[in-house]
Amino acid sequence: MALGYVGVLTIRVEMPWVSNLKEKRALVRPVVERLKSRYPLTVARLDGLDAHDWEIIGVATLSNDYVWVEETLRMAADYIAREGEYRVAWETTEITVLGEDDGDDEDE
Repeated sequence: MALGYVGVLTIRVEMPWVSNLKEKRALVRPVVERLKSRYPLTVARLDGLDAHDWEIIGVATLSNDYVWVEETLRMAADYIAREGEYRVAWETTEITVLGEDDGDDEDE
């Protein structure tokens, strides 16, 4: 039996019409901040910070319930796609099993 699950969502957003970093940050940063405040997630701007027309956003969560992790990451992906003035170029989701509880409590 799994002890828990770590879910990671990675999304690339693109805005080819944007011509400078300040404008891009004004589009991406508010969505990232609102996402952090609305859902139990860790959210970070991972790559493309110096590019004016694209960025990669990473989202992570942890739980002992696989379905909850999966649904939470789906809600986050939907939120990012819906709330920003950019287009989602691609997204990936990975859910990793944390340890296996074999029932033996050797430490007791």
